[in-house]
Amino acid sequence: MPNAKVKNYLHLHLLVFIAGFTAILGELISIGSTALVWYRMFIAGILMYIYIKLIKLKIQVPFKTKLKFFGAGIIIALHWITFFEAINQSNVSITLAMFSTGAFFASFIEPLIYRRKIIWYEIVFGMIVILGVFLITQSEIKYIYGIILGLVSALFSTVFAVINGRFIANHRATVISFYEFASGVVFLSLFIVLFQDGFSTDFFLLSASDWGYLLILASVCTAYAFIGSVDVMRYISPFTVILTYNLEPLYGIAMALILFPETEIMSTQFYYGAFLILSTVLADGILKNYKTYKKRNTLSGKPN
Repeated sequence: MPNAKVKNYLHLHLLVFIAGFTAILGELISIGSTALVWYRMFIAGILMYIYIKLIKLKIQVPFKTKLKFFGAGIIIALHWITFFEAINQSNVSITLAMFSTGAFFASFIEPLIYRRKIIWYEIVFGMIVILGVFLITQSEIKYIYGIILGLVSALFSTVFAVINGRFIANHRATVISFYEFASGVVFLSLFIVLFQDGFSTDFFLLSASDWGYLLILASVCTAYAFIGSVDVMRYISPFTVILTYNLEPLYGIAMALILFPETEIMSTQFYYGAFLILSTVLADGILKNYKTYKKRNTLSGKPN
């Protein structure tokens, strides 16, 4: 089975690469953030529905559960809007560096949701993350709006992940995502009608390149990436999956440097700050999963 194991590891890194490529597409697509996310969720929702029909999955859930899924769908829509708008206001590197602060937010949100104590090293890591953000802000103050939006996006992403963690214990991930995509489309449609220009002809008149990038974003980077991430966790430990996904900002920043060198080469202080944030995220993932692994072996009587 070594070949099968290597195949799954390669698949995992492909999924992380795809996740990092999402930011690249955000830079390439020329339409506004709200319209971009509407198209992403609309197309991905249709593709997810086709997948559900193909595997003949039942998606009926109680009305109260649907409301919870709808709330989560609004949160993920807001996360994506602030994420892509952060790219518009700054660049890919700034946005992904700020997105990495999600682990810092999780260290305080998880104790509130799951009613556990804050771990001492989370406070230390949180202080290091704050230092990293400070260094980036000091060196790239011209991108302050992008930095703020990136932090808000990371906060929305963390809240969404914590909420979804509760859903996944009782419901199929595919069902959850379908309702979240649907609710996101409804929410954004109301927003566009009430607060923007509505669904005018111009809304649907996109360039050929925008249509192409949107289709890649919705199909490969959303529907496929989601189904693939669920599938890969059947063969690879959660520790490896979580730790590998923490490499997403590194992949994204590296791709941005190659594709957009004129806008993505930052000051030395930015890379110091980004290094502090990313290394803290990796250290946090290693410590948390090591403690889980050690506890599981202790309970099962296995040697460490």
